[in-house]
Amino acid sequence: MSLATIATSEKLLAWYDVHHRELPWRMPPRDIAKGMLPDPYHVWLSEVMLQQTTVEAVKPYFRKFLDTWPTVTALAAADREDVMKAWAGLGYYSRARNLKACADTVAALPEARFPASEAGLRALPGIGAYTSAAIAAIAFNEPAAVVDGNIERVISRLFRIDTPLPEAKPEIKLRVEEIMPRSRPGDFAQAMMDLGATICTPRRPRCMLCPLRDDCEALSKGDPEFYPVKPTKSDKPTRSGAAFVAVRPDGAILLRKRVDKGLLGGMTEVPTSAWTARIDGIDTVEAAPFPAAWQKAGVIEHVFTHFRLQLTVFRAEVPDRAPEPGSFWSREILTEALPTVMKKVIESALPGSTKRLK
Repeated sequence: MSLATIATSEKLLAWYDVHHRELPWRMPPRDIAKGMLPDPYHVWLSEVMLQQTTVEAVKPYFRKFLDTWPTVTALAAADREDVMKAWAGLGYYSRARNLKACADTVAALPEARFPASEAGLRALPGIGAYTSAAIAAIAFNEPAAVVDGNIERVISRLFRIDTPLPEAKPEIKLRVEEIMPRSRPGDFAQAMMDLGATICTPRRPRCMLCPLRDDCEALSKGDPEFYPVKPTKSDKPTRSGAAFVAVRPDGAILLRKRVDKGLLGGMTEVPTSAWTARIDGIDTVEAAPFPAAWQKAGVIEHVFTHFRLQLTVFRAEVPDRAPEPGSFWSREILTEALPTVMKKVIESALPGSTKRLK
């Protein structure tokens, strides 16, 4: 490591020691300096939750999970349906299924310990390149190059990388490895994350407060907001379908479970037509799961990562007997693992029903 890169990492760590964010899953640098070690379970749980989700949204979920399942063995012993219910609202539900599968795997390892190496972590269910590097660096202080969206932005500006994302990812990782200190890789990774989240922001970066401003090539050229370079975005396709809210005389609603695989796999839903991310479903009453006096109750829109979904909502009063597959749930469905799109559907059919879901 050159003197210049040593100076860069030292400046960043000095800034982090003073200005780090206090997060419920993070062990602050002052405690690590005293020889305390982060809990790998906390690091893993937070990293899985933080994928595609904001820090503020994750905080209450993280606390709830720890209160309910304080250890990985406790999570492994939990019923999967309970885990899915607790996850409801965080989105990307395959993460919840992988979370449970990973907990089961770790609980079966000697002393229920997470592997301490990046390679060992990568072999666990649901843990990819980024997550394995993050856990290895933060929980075990292994010199693993951690690269998330914040770090991509910091590095691309620091070195003025002109290659568009995602093609720039290998170069960005090499640059991270170049300046990463071997003594404090976990603190370094979190310092980079904090710098990107609080100072080197996508818009209007606060460059005058940045500890790396004297080293930043993009700032020296006066164009930091231009980086990272991104390819031209294509418009998200819009898919359509229909959703059917069947209401019993006592107000209970007909729900069913989606298949485990695919979008919203294993989640609870009202019956819908067969829409997917790639094809439209029927958006008329002809797609109804059974005959009833269906009445149109509005149209809702929900944005997924790769497409928009518009669902025409139909409502009908139905007798007590539930058609197969499915079962009636009382308004205490508020405790069920309902994805956000289904909350929107029910709210459209029964205004005010989902207020307690928030």
